[in-house]
Amino acid sequence: MTNTQSHAEKELEILANNTPDAVILEFKDELLALCEKFGNSGQSGGSAPYVAGALSSAVKKLCLQQTIAPITGVEDEWSSPFDNDGTVQNKRCYALFKQPDGQCYYLDAIVWSADTPGESGNNWDNFSGSVNGITSRQYIKEFPFTPKTFYVNVTREKLPADWDQEPFYQDKDYYITSEFEETGIKRWIPGDKYRYVIKDMKQLDEVFEYYQKK
Repeated sequence: MTNTQSHAEKELEILANNTPDAVILEFKDELLALCEKFGNSGQSGGSAPYVAGALSSAVKKLCLQQTIAPITGVEDEWSSPFDNDGTVQNKRCYALFKQPDGQCYYLDAIVWSADTPGESGNNWDNFSGSVNGITSRQYIKEFPFTPKTFYVNVTREKLPADWDQEPFYQDKDYYITSEFEETGIKRWIPGDKYRYVIKDMKQLDEVFEYYQKK
């Protein structure tokens, strides 16, 4: 038994005693086998963190049925056409599609990251879609292709109450609680209208170095 496996066995035993329902205990034998293999692989102090990180990343992606090698674009990677125009979906990367003209687009090329504060002050408003006429889906340039998502910062821009040009969003209507408690009548006030705008257009430079702008 290697030192790595011995360490893992002791830690898993402590975990079992303190948290018997820990989800990873179901995979105890597999974890010990992996640690033994790692311990026998001759890693040095410099290479061990790198290899351990690569292993953990690969295991996570494989368990989540994600790719660990670039998409090749070969014929058997694509499904049968699923709509009337003949678009097909990649079997290895479900967010990648190929049009009848051969162009391929990735749905998650851009995720918009908004500075909408929650009660805790955290920024949580990430979403896909279109902002400033730019969509989250973008064409890939070539194969082999490695899926990559860029997070681009956006902010809310408040709009006039009579604004009707799409696209825009609107907060829920609300009433003033103190007024309702005093009168018994809920006077509904329309929620603010707003749209998202990109905070720094230069963030897109990196996106369009990697993707062909759609």
